[in-house]
Amino acid sequence: MAKEIEIRLSGSGGQGLILAARILSAALTASGLNVAHSQSYEPTSRGGLSRSDLVISDGEVDYPLVTELDYLVIMDQVAAHASTGLLKADAVLVIDSSRVTSPPKGTFKTHAFPLTEIARKLGSGRVANIVALGVLNGISELCTSESFELAVDDQAPRGFRELNLKAFKEGYTLATTGKAVSAPVVSLA
Repeated sequence: MAKEIEIRLSGSGGQGLILAARILSAALTASGLNVAHSQSYEPTSRGGLSRSDLVISDGEVDYPLVTELDYLVIMDQVAAHASTGLLKADAVLVIDSSRVTSPPKGTFKTHAFPLTEIARKLGSGRVANIVALGVLNGISELCTSESFELAVDDQAPRGFRELNLKAFKEGYTLATTGKAVSAPVVSLA
């Protein structure tokens, strides 16, 4: 039986979570994995709860919706506790400490970094979602940098290519070294 990994990117509308999931899905597919992607968001264009889910497998995806999360990215307080019931005991959380003041508590491993602040220092708060993907990939090693770059070329807005790649590398470095290149890091972890 193939091993499946479940990921949820959660936050508020307007944070680019659906785009981030499309990019990650394309990178994982380029790495030879099968991916089922689903999404949900409230009808408000900005500020409402938003999420994008990925079920990843090296074989067939048995069920396309998440049931037990291995990884949870929380980009806004509005989403902080919405997925708690789906977390595995050993799940990994990536939290934007710039926007999440009360993260979930449990036995899972939490990595909290000021993702939005780091993105702003890179030039645009709009790439906080990509900084989060870099952190997630630094922790999980789900895809290669090369497959991520191909996915950015394919999925991201053309004018943001270099900034997205810089944001991904910044997040990856943050996860693997604990230090941001662009900004000092204060962590809740």
